[in-house]
Amino acid sequence: MKQLLTSKPWWGAPKKFSTESRDRKISWLELFYDLVYVIAISTITHYLAQQFNMNALLDYFYLFVIIFWGWLNGSLYYDLHGSEGLRTKLMTLWQMLIIAALVITLHSEPVHLLFNSTIILLIMQVYITYLWWSVGFYDKAHRRLNRPYTLLYLVSFALILATLFLRQPYIRIMFYLTLLFNYLPPFFSYYFLRRKGLELTLSSSMTERLGLFTIIIFGEVVLGVTNGVIALHHLDAATWLRFVIAISIVFTLWWLFFTMVSDRKCKPGLLNSSLFEFLFIPTLIGLGLLAASFSGLFTYYNASIVQTIWFSRTFGFSISLFLLGICAMMSLLEYPEIFLHFKKPAKKAFFVTAVVIAIFTWLHLSIGLVFYLLMVLMVLLGLILYLNGIWFRMMKKEKDSDPKK
Repeated sequence: MKQLLTSKPWWGAPKKFSTESRDRKISWLELFYDLVYVIAISTITHYLAQQFNMNALLDYFYLFVIIFWGWLNGSLYYDLHGSEGLRTKLMTLWQMLIIAALVITLHSEPVHLLFNSTIILLIMQVYITYLWWSVGFYDKAHRRLNRPYTLLYLVSFALILATLFLRQPYIRIMFYLTLLFNYLPPFFSYYFLRRKGLELTLSSSMTERLGLFTIIIFGEVVLGVTNGVIALHHLDAATWLRFVIAISIVFTLWWLFFTMVSDRKCKPGLLNSSLFEFLFIPTLIGLGLLAASFSGLFTYYNASIVQTIWFSRTFGFSISLFLLGICAMMSLLEYPEIFLHFKKPAKKAFFVTAVVIAIFTWLHLSIGLVFYLLMVLMVLLGLILYLNGIWFRMMKKEKDSDPKK
């Protein structure tokens, strides 16, 4: 049976681990695959915006990380082992069905919500475990490399299964433990690759995929702004001013991320690649929290002191988390030689800006929403102007020192 499948070009056995694909373009199938994750992220963000409390926040963290885990595994599998055959298309379709089913279960009645979503998570866990195990079925050289994935993912499956027989708070603790086991395998594989003298680095196509996933979250932030404005039901000059300032904040965050992170190669090695991928989790959670907090910020700001503090602090701290994520990512990216003298002050600027916004958020000054948003925007614009100032001064100094230029 194995020989039959691997010999049929229409079936398309997984591409071998040793096969390199340079400058691979993102396929239409991968873009189609991302669409179901747009729906999943939108669902959990909308749920958090409606139920903004500590339990909802904990659930959001878990669901975001597990959804990102599913997307990351499916994307890495396609990048490393995808082929033009039917098998790759079916594997992608099946994962899309599982994520779509998870979205459906998240709309279940409260009494059935936990059970229904747990069953789908079990199916998702089994499927992704099979995804990596099956590669060794076709490629013997890959079996030792995927063993940590198979074993640790099965441990996570057992922990998720155990939650069906537990009560809170043990259920939530067990679910969070599964995240730990699901994200450990690359570190075990790193030591195996190092012993073998092999190296695995994040491909340019996978870096692009991570950028596309970031765009999905930015889309949710824009949606959060528009939903917040719509919820006011009164479009006066002050409302439009809040809208313009809020969208401007989103644009500055977009500019900062894609200027410093996009189109940059990750440093060589599986460890650097894995750490870079994992840093997307807190960075994008910051964006997701920003999206969820926007509607409440517009609706409840100055309505009551408790709600104002809750939404404004979530808003401010989420921006700080996002900026700190970019700062950490910069340490794992390769930049042209001309960037070397720019990188260090840029990282310091990101860190200082994140701290300033965090302190400003914690103090919670008694000011109107327009002034609050305007102050955040001014801080972010100050960061952009500072970075541009460093860059142009550095370029001018280099030009003056080179007589040929």
